[in-house]
Amino acid sequence: MLSKKILVGSCFIASATIASAQISTNSPYTRYGLGDMFDQSFTNNAAMGGVGYALRTNEHINAMNPASYTAVDSLSFIFDAGMSLKSSNFQEGQYKSNAKNASFDYIGMQFRLHPRLGMTIGYTPFSTVGYNFTRTKPIDNSSDVTISNNFYGDGGLQQIFGGLGFKVFDHLSIGANIGYLYGKLQYQTTATLSNGGDQTITYNTVSVSTYHASFGLQYTQPINKTDEITLGLTYNLGHVLNSHDTQGTQITNGSNYSVVNEQRIDDSYGTPHTYGAGLAWKHQKNLTVEADYTLQKWSGVKYNNRTDLYQDRTKVAVGAEYLPKEYGRNYLSRIRYRVGAYYANSNLQIPIGQNMVKGPDEYGVSFGFGLPLRLYQRNSVLSITGQYVHAKPSTSNMLSENRFVLKIGLTFNEHWFMKWRVN
Repeated sequence: MLSKKILVGSCFIASATIASAQISTNSPYTRYGLGDMFDQSFTNNAAMGGVGYALRTNEHINAMNPASYTAVDSLSFIFDAGMSLKSSNFQEGQYKSNAKNASFDYIGMQFRLHPRLGMTIGYTPFSTVGYNFTRTKPIDNSSDVTISNNFYGDGGLQQIFGGLGFKVFDHLSIGANIGYLYGKLQYQTTATLSNGGDQTITYNTVSVSTYHASFGLQYTQPINKTDEITLGLTYNLGHVLNSHDTQGTQITNGSNYSVVNEQRIDDSYGTPHTYGAGLAWKHQKNLTVEADYTLQKWSGVKYNNRTDLYQDRTKVAVGAEYLPKEYGRNYLSRIRYRVGAYYANSNLQIPIGQNMVKGPDEYGVSFGFGLPLRLYQRNSVLSITGQYVHAKPSTSNMLSENRFVLKIGLTFNEHWFMKWRVN
């Protein structure tokens, strides 16, 4: 039975990886660092402001803390998949623009191996890069010649991971996710003079193939017969990535290309040590309230062989889920209602002129619904989440962003391992 579970999971994740080879995003801020980072929050987590370190549920997969895997039901086999639709409005001074994108967010499966051991196999993006914009300015000492710089970037990093959660005692669980992190990031700047002549293309292509590891702990303390508090702690291992960075310059007249100053640099990027803590209060199966704190130690992490382009990032998130009646006859009473909010500062220090400027702070609010699709022995859920995110620049001459996101997640939570008895 175990070998069949793992075989099905491997095929499932492989097909998902092929189908999602390109992740779509569109933000000029992804020009810096490794792009827009994904925090492993699934659709139900996102509806609650992105909390999850202390969340324990047998309804969904919670990849934010692998210790939660021990909450899976002994009869269940969970499939979880999600996608996002995004509309971003950018403004810099009097200039405004809009970008619409769709992305595949995650896919995963979870099952129990032993009464004290739960397992999850999954695929999630790690970071995404996507931007395409042009800036034009006059040439110094020339009144009628301008130079146009087109900035283009694409690609992303993805991870396939396997995780185990182990129940040490009835109220204490630990867990670990070990993943393979891979992908390609492409950055390119094209300079064109208004009076013709050759184009200059500066390019940078980063290929990554490395590991990723995270660890978690959850401890639940009952307060009385109806209430309990759970403490969740996580740690993501930061390290220098196994990467190959090809940088160079091309000169072209439109038909012929010449490459100059191309070089390859190895292991010039890194990821941070990340610490997470969460506290959740649960009342029966009706109400869950959680607060999370995240610290990412970006300071000193390598970026293009430099260690002065990042700053530490912190995030504070709160969220709640309310279920009126688990088995109510009224469908509206069986919907899970979710709400949340978060604040995070940027991990970026952006070069503007001769100065380094802090990247934009980010504020987000969210709400969502968990719509039950229960038919007989099935316990599947369609999760729909709406998010509003505002990126507030630290100076007036930087770009601001207002992003509206619709997330859709589908959870198949089926009793595949139930043994039926016929009288």
